[in-house]
Amino acid sequence: MALEHAILVSLLEQPGSGYELARRFDRSIGYFWTATHQQIYRVLKRMESDAWIEAREVAQQDRPDKKEYSVAALGRAALSGWLHEPIEPESVRHELAVKIRGAAFDDPAALIREVRRYRQAHAERLAHYLAGERRDFTGPEAPAPLDDRQELQHVVLRGGIAYEQMTLAWLDDVIDTLERLGARR
Repeated sequence: MALEHAILVSLLEQPGSGYELARRFDRSIGYFWTATHQQIYRVLKRMESDAWIEAREVAQQDRPDKKEYSVAALGRAALSGWLHEPIEPESVRHELAVKIRGAAFDDPAALIREVRRYRQAHAERLAHYLAGERRDFTGPEAPAPLDDRQELQHVVLRGGIAYEQMTLAWLDDVIDTLERLGARR
């Protein structure tokens, strides 16, 4: 997937400025596709010159005017073409998994602190996902029934929740194993 496709999806969900788009990447879509603010602005410029998106000037009070981007017909066509392309399974590159295997050649217990830090980051991400789910999909303020866009956003979020829950269970197993092996030495 190219960054262009993630930007098209985000802009179809809600048009916005480059700054607003970068914030959305920081808050939601960025958990599944990361990009720096500079990358987003660079790609927006290219997408605008390729006529995938359109920009309109929006006047702001007490601030400089901003560009608000929306998806043009060519952008919708590009996204549609991409949506119909086959997907190859992704290969996994996981530095922590290699370190865990490498712990057999050192002190396994020495890796516990890093695994616990890593686990904490995943626990925080899970808490963030669950809070977002309550806020946007299952809590008292959530729309009912959900429209198609919301249903698809929710199924992606549920996948993120399941992934984080699986990761936490695996990391608990890793910590238990490292502690047991460390105690043997």
